[in-house]
Amino acid sequence: MAGHSKWANIQHRKGAQDAKRAKRFAKLVREVIVAARAGQPDPDHNARLRTAIVAAKAQSVPKENIERVLKKAQGGEDDVNFDELRYEGFGPGGIALMVDAMTDNRNRTAAEVRSIFNKHGGALGESGSVNYMFERFGAIRYESKVASADDMFEAALEVGASDCESDDDGHEVFCAPDDFGDVSEALAEKFGAPDDAGLIWKAQTTVPIDEKAAESLFKLMEALDDCDDVQNVAANFDVSDDVMQKLSA
Repeated sequence: MAGHSKWANIQHRKGAQDAKRAKRFAKLVREVIVAARAGQPDPDHNARLRTAIVAAKAQSVPKENIERVLKKAQGGEDDVNFDELRYEGFGPGGIALMVDAMTDNRNRTAAEVRSIFNKHGGALGESGSVNYMFERFGAIRYESKVASADDMFEAALEVGASDCESDDDGHEVFCAPDDFGDVSEALAEKFGAPDDAGLIWKAQTTVPIDEKAAESLFKLMEALDDCDDVQNVAANFDVSDDVMQKLSA
Protein backbone atom coordinates (compact mmCIF):
# COMPACT_ATOMS: atom_id res chain seq x y z
CA MET A 1 0.00 0.00 0.00
CA ALA A 2 1.07 3.60 -0.56
CA GLY A 3 0.00 7.15 0.19
CA HIS A 4 -3.44 7.25 1.77
CA SER A 5 -3.35 3.61 2.85
CA LYS A 6 -0.08 3.84 4.75
CA TRP A 7 -1.05 7.12 6.39
CA ALA A 8 -4.36 5.55 7.43
CA ASN A 9 -2.44 2.68 9.02
CA ILE A 10 -0.34 5.08 11.11
CA GLN A 11 -3.42 7.04 12.17
CA HIS A 12 -5.23 3.85 13.11
CA ARG A 13 -2.37 2.63 15.31
CA LYS A 14 -1.91 5.97 17.04
CA GLY A 15 -5.64 6.50 17.34
CA ALA A 16 -5.86 3.46 19.56
CA GLN A 17 -3.27 4.95 21.90
CA ASP A 18 -4.12 8.61 22.22
CA ALA A 19 -7.08 10.91 22.92
CA LYS A 20 -7.91 12.10 19.40
CA ARG A 21 -11.28 10.38 19.17
CA ALA A 22 -13.34 13.34 20.40
CA LYS A 23 -11.72 15.64 17.83
CA ARG A 24 -12.37 13.11 15.08
CA PHE A 25 -16.00 12.81 16.18
CA ALA A 26 -16.40 16.57 15.94
CA LYS A 27 -15.06 16.62 12.38
CA LEU A 28 -17.36 13.80 11.29
CA VAL A 29 -20.37 15.49 12.86
CA ARG A 30 -19.40 18.74 11.12
CA GLU A 31 -19.54 16.94 7.77
CA VAL A 32 -23.02 15.64 8.65
CA ILE A 33 -24.12 19.21 9.42
CA VAL A 34 -22.76 20.60 6.14
CA ALA A 35 -24.16 17.68 4.13
CA ALA A 36 -27.60 18.11 5.68
CA ARG A 37 -27.59 21.79 4.75
CA ALA A 38 -26.36 21.11 1.21
CA GLY A 39 -29.58 19.23 0.41
CA GLN A 40 -32.51 17.67 2.17
CA PRO A 41 -31.76 16.60 5.78
CA ASP A 42 -32.88 13.08 4.82
CA PRO A 43 -30.17 10.54 3.86
CA ASP A 44 -32.60 8.72 1.56
CA HIS A 45 -32.78 11.84 -0.62
CA ASN A 46 -29.31 13.29 -0.02
CA ALA A 47 -26.36 11.19 -1.23
CA ARG A 48 -23.76 13.34 0.48
CA LEU A 49 -25.56 13.11 3.81
CA ARG A 50 -25.84 9.36 3.45
CA THR A 51 -22.09 9.19 2.84
CA ALA A 52 -21.39 11.40 5.88
CA ILE A 53 -23.53 9.22 8.13
CA VAL A 54 -21.82 6.02 6.93
CA ALA A 55 -18.41 7.59 7.62
CA ALA A 56 -19.48 8.73 11.08
CA LYS A 57 -20.85 5.30 12.01
CA ALA A 58 -17.66 3.64 10.76
CA GLN A 59 -15.75 5.70 13.36
CA SER A 60 -18.27 4.76 16.08
CA VAL A 61 -19.81 8.21 16.42
CA PRO A 62 -22.77 7.62 18.77
CA LYS A 63 -26.10 7.25 17.00
CA GLU A 64 -27.69 9.85 19.27
CA ASN A 65 -25.10 12.43 18.19
CA ILE A 66 -26.00 11.92 14.56
CA GLU A 67 -29.72 12.00 15.26
CA ARG A 68 -29.35 15.20 17.27
CA VAL A 69 -27.59 16.92 14.36
CA LEU A 70 -30.23 15.76 11.88
CA LYS A 71 -33.04 16.94 14.13
CA LYS A 72 -31.46 20.41 14.36
CA ALA A 73 -31.00 20.52 10.60
CA GLN A 74 -34.60 19.52 9.98
CA GLY A 75 -35.80 22.20 12.38
CA GLY A 76 -33.38 24.85 11.14
CA GLU A 77 -32.04 25.30 14.68
CA ASP A 78 -28.28 25.23 13.97
CA ASP A 79 -27.19 28.72 12.92
CA VAL A 80 -23.42 28.10 12.59
CA ASN A 81 -22.35 28.37 8.96
CA PHE A 82 -19.32 26.47 7.68
CA ASP A 83 -17.41 27.27 4.51
CA GLU A 84 -15.70 24.43 2.67
CA LEU A 85 -12.09 25.15 1.68
CA ARG A 86 -9.40 23.20 -0.13
CA TYR A 87 -5.68 23.86 0.13
CA GLU A 88 -2.98 22.43 -2.12
CA GLY A 89 0.69 22.37 -1.32
CA PHE A 90 3.99 20.55 -1.11
CA GLY A 91 5.72 18.81 1.77
CA PRO A 92 9.20 17.41 2.47
CA GLY A 93 10.57 15.35 -0.41
CA GLY A 94 8.45 17.28 -2.91
CA ILE A 95 5.34 15.39 -1.87
CA ALA A 96 2.00 16.84 -3.03
CA LEU A 97 -0.71 17.41 -0.39
CA MET A 98 -4.45 17.99 -0.57
CA VAL A 99 -6.09 19.49 2.52
CA ASP A 100 -9.87 19.75 2.90
CA ALA A 101 -11.21 22.07 5.58
CA MET A 102 -14.50 23.34 6.99
CA THR A 103 -14.51 26.59 8.91
CA ASP A 104 -16.59 29.42 10.29
CA ASN A 105 -13.61 31.77 9.88
CA ARG A 106 -11.72 31.63 6.58
CA ASN A 107 -8.93 33.98 7.68
CA ARG A 108 -8.19 31.98 10.82
CA THR A 109 -8.03 28.69 8.95
CA ALA A 110 -5.87 30.06 6.13
CA ALA A 111 -3.39 31.46 8.65
CA GLU A 112 -3.25 28.20 10.65
CA VAL A 113 -2.79 25.98 7.59
CA ARG A 114 -0.07 28.23 6.14
CA SER A 115 1.72 28.31 9.50
CA ILE A 116 1.68 24.50 9.74
CA PHE A 117 3.12 24.12 6.24
CA ASN A 118 5.87 26.64 6.93
CA LYS A 119 6.76 25.18 10.33
CA HIS A 120 7.19 21.66 8.99
CA GLY A 121 9.17 22.31 5.82
CA GLY A 122 6.24 22.55 3.41
CA ALA A 123 4.79 25.27 1.22
CA LEU A 124 1.27 26.10 0.13
CA GLY A 125 0.68 26.16 -3.62
CA GLU A 126 -1.81 27.85 -5.89
CA SER A 127 -5.23 26.35 -6.56
CA GLY A 128 -4.79 23.61 -9.14
CA SER A 129 -1.09 23.11 -8.42
CA VAL A 130 -1.50 19.49 -7.27
CA ASN A 131 -5.13 18.41 -7.54
CA TYR A 132 -4.57 16.91 -11.00
CA MET A 133 -2.41 14.28 -9.26
CA PHE A 134 -5.36 12.93 -7.26
CA GLU A 135 -8.73 11.28 -7.87
CA ARG A 136 -11.77 11.26 -5.60
CA PHE A 137 -12.78 7.84 -4.30
CA GLY A 138 -14.88 6.22 -1.62
CA ALA A 139 -12.64 4.16 0.69
CA ILE A 140 -13.70 1.42 3.12
CA ARG A 141 -11.14 -0.18 5.45
CA TYR A 142 -11.31 -3.60 7.13
CA GLU A 143 -8.92 -5.46 9.39
CA SER A 144 -6.96 -8.25 7.72
CA LYS A 145 -8.60 -10.91 9.92
CA VAL A 146 -12.02 -10.22 8.39
CA ALA A 147 -11.22 -12.05 5.17
CA SER A 148 -8.39 -13.21 2.93
CA ALA A 149 -7.11 -10.81 0.28
CA ASP A 150 -8.72 -12.88 -2.49
CA ASP A 151 -12.08 -13.11 -0.72
CA MET A 152 -12.18 -9.40 0.01
CA PHE A 153 -11.19 -8.54 -3.55
CA GLU A 154 -13.91 -10.77 -5.02
CA ALA A 155 -16.54 -9.47 -2.60
CA ALA A 156 -15.57 -5.87 -3.35
CA LEU A 157 -15.91 -6.29 -7.10
CA GLU A 158 -19.22 -8.14 -6.71
CA VAL A 159 -20.79 -5.16 -4.91
CA GLY A 160 -19.54 -2.56 -7.38
CA ALA A 161 -16.14 -1.48 -6.04
CA SER A 162 -13.39 -0.52 -8.48
CA ASP A 163 -10.39 -1.93 -6.58
CA CYS A 164 -9.17 -3.47 -3.33
CA GLU A 165 -5.68 -3.25 -1.83
CA SER A 166 -4.59 -5.62 0.93
CA ASP A 167 -1.54 -6.15 3.13
CA ASP A 168 -0.83 -7.37 6.67
CA ASP A 169 -2.46 -4.24 8.14
CA GLY A 170 -5.80 -4.78 6.42
CA HIS A 171 -7.91 -4.29 3.33
CA GLU A 172 -8.91 -1.03 1.67
CA VAL A 173 -11.75 -1.09 -0.83
CA PHE A 174 -12.12 1.76 -3.33
CA CYS A 175 -15.20 2.79 -5.28
CA ALA A 176 -16.64 5.73 -7.18
CA PRO A 177 -17.99 8.46 -4.84
CA ASP A 178 -21.54 7.99 -6.15
CA ASP A 179 -21.35 4.26 -5.32
CA PHE A 180 -19.96 4.72 -1.80
CA GLY A 181 -23.25 4.29 0.06
CA ASP A 182 -24.28 1.12 -1.76
CA VAL A 183 -20.81 -0.46 -1.67
CA SER A 184 -20.19 0.27 2.02
CA GLU A 185 -23.61 -1.04 3.03
CA ALA A 186 -23.20 -4.20 0.94
CA LEU A 187 -19.79 -4.90 2.48
CA ALA A 188 -21.15 -4.23 5.97
CA GLU A 189 -23.82 -6.88 5.40
CA LYS A 190 -21.13 -9.41 4.51
CA PHE A 191 -18.24 -8.46 6.81
CA GLY A 192 -19.76 -6.24 9.49
CA ALA A 193 -18.95 -2.62 10.26
CA PRO A 194 -15.67 -1.35 8.73
CA ASP A 195 -12.76 0.15 10.65
CA ASP A 196 -13.06 3.34 8.65
CA ALA A 197 -14.99 4.66 5.67
CA GLY A 198 -15.37 7.91 3.79
CA LEU A 199 -14.44 9.90 0.70
CA ILE A 200 -10.73 10.44 0.11
CA TRP A 201 -8.26 11.90 -2.37
CA LYS A 202 -6.23 9.01 -3.81
CA ALA A 203 -2.98 9.77 -5.59
CA GLN A 204 -2.81 8.57 -9.19
CA THR A 205 0.94 8.00 -8.84
CA THR A 206 3.19 8.06 -5.79
CA VAL A 207 6.67 9.42 -5.07
CA PRO A 208 9.17 7.32 -3.04
CA ILE A 209 10.77 9.06 -0.06
CA ASP A 210 13.39 8.03 2.48
CA GLU A 211 13.05 7.80 6.25
CA LYS A 212 14.18 11.37 6.95
CA ALA A 213 11.71 12.92 4.50
CA ALA A 214 8.94 10.57 5.64
CA GLU A 215 9.43 11.53 9.29
CA SER A 216 9.16 15.25 8.45
CA LEU A 217 6.20 14.67 6.15
CA PHE A 218 4.27 12.70 8.75
CA LYS A 219 4.85 15.44 11.34
CA LEU A 220 3.39 17.92 8.85
CA MET A 221 0.39 15.68 8.14
CA GLU A 222 -0.20 15.04 11.85
CA ALA A 223 -0.12 18.77 12.57
CA LEU A 224 -2.65 19.40 9.79
CA ASP A 225 -4.84 16.58 11.08
CA ASP A 226 -4.70 18.09 14.58
CA CYS A 227 -6.06 21.40 13.27
CA ASP A 228 -9.72 21.66 14.27
CA ASP A 229 -10.74 23.11 10.90
CA VAL A 230 -9.02 20.45 8.76
CA GLN A 231 -11.26 17.55 7.75
CA ASN A 232 -8.94 15.38 5.66
CA VAL A 233 -5.33 15.27 4.47
CA ALA A 234 -4.01 13.33 1.47
CA ALA A 235 -0.48 12.98 0.03
CA ASN A 236 1.17 11.12 -2.83
CA PHE A 237 4.09 9.56 -0.94
CA ASP A 238 5.40 6.01 -0.93
CA VAL A 239 7.70 4.55 1.70
CA SER A 240 9.11 1.08 2.21
CA ASP A 241 7.68 -1.33 4.76
CA ASP A 242 10.91 -1.10 6.79
CA VAL A 243 10.56 2.68 7.08
CA MET A 244 6.88 2.32 7.97
CA GLN A 245 7.69 -0.04 10.81
CA LYS A 246 10.24 2.38 12.25
CA LEU A 247 7.94 5.41 11.99
CA SER A 248 4.83 3.72 13.35
CA ALA A 249 6.58 2.01 16.25
